[in-house]
Amino acid sequence: MSIDTGVLLQVIFWGLYAGCIYILLATGLNLIFGVMKIVNFAHGEFLMVSAYVTFTLFLFTGLNPYLLMLASIPVLMLIGICVERLCFRPILGTGKLNEIFVSLGLIYIIQNLAARLWTDEWRTIQSPYVAMTIPVGDVKLPFDYLIIVTLTILILVTLYLFLKHTRTGRAIRATSQNRKGAMLMGVDVERMDMLSFGIGTALAAAAGTLWVVSGQVFNPYMGSIPAIKAFAIVILGGLGSIPGAIIGGLLYGLVENLAAFTLGGAWKDAISFVLLIFVLIIRPTGLFGEAAE
Repeated sequence: MSIDTGVLLQVIFWGLYAGCIYILLATGLNLIFGVMKIVNFAHGEFLMVSAYVTFTLFLFTGLNPYLLMLASIPVLMLIGICVERLCFRPILGTGKLNEIFVSLGLIYIIQNLAARLWTDEWRTIQSPYVAMTIPVGDVKLPFDYLIIVTLTILILVTLYLFLKHTRTGRAIRATSQNRKGAMLMGVDVERMDMLSFGIGTALAAAAGTLWVVSGQVFNPYMGSIPAIKAFAIVILGGLGSIPGAIIGGLLYGLVENLAAFTLGGAWKDAISFVLLIFVLIIRPTGLFGEAAE
């Protein structure tokens, strides 16, 4: 069977776009786990809330939805800080089972609050650039996808510079590497927990805004599937590894969409998890995870 190179290029670019959404969600999840060592199953609900925040602001202001990311990020960061302080801080270190049940409870609480505020109808908005395309060889790629890829790169570069070259960023990394050692060196680890959870939620907010702008539909119950995929990417790349989340997200997006193109939509999720199982059989700690000593 011959494959049209133009169509294949479109599929690959679609995979890169999808990978960008997954990367932002998984990077936030990995940052929270790396610092606090908690697993938050409600992380996908932050993406959903961000989608609704963007949708609501768009209805009231009519502004370019890409600009609304400047509002959704601080709003979700504040929500994330409140969730960390009120829900996860009191149970930190009391056992993984407590963390799991709190995060599962948050899923239902956030979903029902969203349904109460916005109803459970499917929503969508259109980007102002929906009709614009960029010619690449013989194919025309949506201009929105180029913007989404560019914004994702800018966000990741900003996060890298923050973690690498600021005092607060170094304190977050120190807390992630050795919590007790960081505490002995005068780092306020509780403040780093709060900031890490807030930043992780902010990354989910960016993913939620890009989800909306790309024309994807959403409702109060749509956060679970992206969250499951984000967890798969985190495991694929290695727990606590941000580079692993980035590479894992790209691989996941590409494999998912190539599978849908070549084998049909029914195989879209299955092949992605086949990739995950294959990598874990060869390297149980993930692509960039460190082996336990």
